[in-house]
Amino acid sequence: MDIIETPLKDLYILKPKVFTDNRGYFFESYSQIKMPKSYQTIRFIQDNQSLSMKRGTLRGIHFQNHPKSQTKLIRCIQGIIWDVAVDLRVGSPTYLKWFGVELTSINFLQLLVPKGFGHGFVTLEDNTIVAYKVDEYYAKDQDRSIRYDDQYLDIDWKSLTPILSEKDKEAPLLKDSDVNFKYPL
Repeated sequence: MDIIETPLKDLYILKPKVFTDNRGYFFESYSQIKMPKSYQTIRFIQDNQSLSMKRGTLRGIHFQNHPKSQTKLIRCIQGIIWDVAVDLRVGSPTYLKWFGVELTSINFLQLLVPKGFGHGFVTLEDNTIVAYKVDEYYAKDQDRSIRYDDQYLDIDWKSLTPILSEKDKEAPLLKDSDVNFKYPL
């Protein structure tokens, strides 16, 4: 597995080695020992999966506040997403910077998002399936979101008319949120 650094501190792209033959392909989608050194003690405890039926479905920007914050390992197993992570850790050298990468069922890339980041994605094809691992269980009382179109963050979502949930339509702007991350976590 290749570990690719991004411009944001502690955010990585994982590129597995894919073995193909006349039957199809095989790859390790996760191996703890092959993770970046600072992540080798992470213990993923839950897998999540979503289906977005329509192109332009936007999910995010989501996170759980400390002490229930989550590390996430995201991959697209069907379709294409524009996956975005934003550093919400006050004091981080990349505070409020965002990074986006296209994850597809063909490029096999995964995004490793650390605690203290907000995360979201927009689907670029109909019937897109996204799977991700987390290292903390869902905690409704710590579940938070920030408006995807917050002008302060100025994220390029690749979609002019996103399909949103009620939760994402009603998400606060960053300046009105109670995000509580400090760097380092």
